[in-house]
Amino acid sequence: DKHLLAVNKAAGMVVHPGAATGEDTLVHALLSHCAGSLSGIGGVERPGIVHRLDRETTGIIIVAKNDKAHRGLAEQFSERTLHKEYLALVAGAPGLLSGSIKKSIGRNQQHRHKMTVIDKERQDEHEMHGKDAHTDWEVVESFGKIATLMRCVIHTGRTHQIRVHMKSLGHVLLGDAVYGWKPDARLKQQPARVMLHAEHLVVTHPITRKTLDLRAPLPKDFAE
Repeated sequence: DKHLLAVNKAAGMVVHPGAATGEDTLVHALLSHCAGSLSGIGGVERPGIVHRLDRETTGIIIVAKNDKAHRGLAEQFSERTLHKEYLALVAGAPGLLSGSIKKSIGRNQQHRHKMTVIDKERQDEHEMHGKDAHTDWEVVESFGKIATLMRCVIHTGRTHQIRVHMKSLGHVLLGDAVYGWKPDARLKQQPARVMLHAEHLVVTHPITRKTLDLRAPLPKDFAE
């Protein structure tokens, strides 16, 4: 509508321009599509961008077309009043059918492009700073001992949150080489990316106050 739009982001697409990106980012596409009518709050490089998804993650991203919509959406993200669900394919099979992870996440000191769980002792000893992170998960479908399809509800929006929390359970996401996934000969085809999809977002429209229930179908590679 005239206030916002929702996109089912493709894998491999970067959300906003950075040091190593070209002119193929989501922001470039949006500026072209909306003829420049995006919220300016995010600055020149991130117009309209209220939240982001990793390059390889697919699924719903919501974008503000004006400043009022941007402020209204940003408030819901910061106050955690919206509902975000992801589907993740993880290696192995957890012993439980569901669980809740509340573990702080901070930057990995050895590998700056990675995040890590930071427990209380490490925070105190090494003056490492983690931000609180909360993920609820449940098993949707099991594929023997090889892999499990999980639904993850995130109550916080930390960088790589699901990837780091699942790794801490001992179940790294399929295709996530950054966090230790290795090809598995038992799979008919090896995933070419991180198997994470932002499937479901429930948000209050910042102008009309109506509830928006947004769902993105699984992309072809994930479904296969």
